[in-house]
Amino acid sequence: MTIRIGLVAGMLALAGCTTTGSDGPDIAPKSGKDSASVASTVLSEMGGGLIGGNIGANLNAAEKRKALEAEYKALEYTASGQTVTWKGDQSRYGEVVAAQPYRVGSQDCRQYRHTVYSGGAGQIARGTACRNADGSWTPLT
Repeated sequence: MTIRIGLVAGMLALAGCTTTGSDGPDIAPKSGKDSASVASTVLSEMGGGLIGGNIGANLNAAEKRKALEAEYKALEYTASGQTVTWKGDQSRYGEVVAAQPYRVGSQDCRQYRHTVYSGGAGQIARGTACRNADGSWTPLT
């Protein structure tokens, strides 16, 4: 019963998601006092994501957050092969592409690729993440 209540609460929190042009949906509801904490919780569950590795070493904190949000959006909301992009402060930007979801036990998992461009050169990281019951994603690699 507790798991079901937690799942419903997570779904209700994400029900406020909105689509903002080609950037995809926001991960936090637009209204309500807990929207920032919902976003922080969802992103913290991802750890550093792929951006936490070598490809994110030259990014500032704001760029890392945008990149991690793009990873979440690609995993949670986009169809296989669709690109989610983010843009940094300077000449840094990136794109995330998730593959077709597949099932491992009771979890949905996806492989994904994150490319970060800095000064024209692209650096690629690949990984896999599985979706938790609360809607967050945990990277396996």
